[in-house]
Amino acid sequence: MNQIWTPHLTVAAVIERDGRYLMVEEISDGQQVFNQPAGHVEEHETLLAAVRREVMEETGRDFEPEAICGIYRWHNPHNQVTYLRISYAGRCSERLPGSELDRDILATHWLDYAQLQAHQAQLRSPLVLRGIEDYLAGQRLPLDLVDER
Repeated sequence: MNQIWTPHLTVAAVIERDGRYLMVEEISDGQQVFNQPAGHVEEHETLLAAVRREVMEETGRDFEPEAICGIYRWHNPHNQVTYLRISYAGRCSERLPGSELDRDILATHWLDYAQLQAHQAQLRSPLVLRGIEDYLAGQRLPLDLVDER
């Protein structure tokens, strides 16, 4: 019997404050990279719960999604995995006192678009910049576009 192909379902948070974007500096496949707070959706977890959890785990901040700014399918040529990524735009709190970050997170940074372009080779995937470009273009889809009953 043939196996059914399924992509890896991930979420990401595009968080902008005063023209800068909240990014995480992390280790991925032994490389130091920049990414939005992002990660895999766990079984039985809603997309909104997943993006809130990922932001908390990677930045120590509460996140309130306001819109979907992009839905992307990307095949990673290095690991041969296809990802389906939903990027959410929203606001976050300041870092909560006593919050601990995932062990792979080295630091968090607020970077502007020019800084991200300058670090393009260090972005975890092309979806990082694409999500910010769609956000800058004003792309906003309603949260209820996804029915999670």
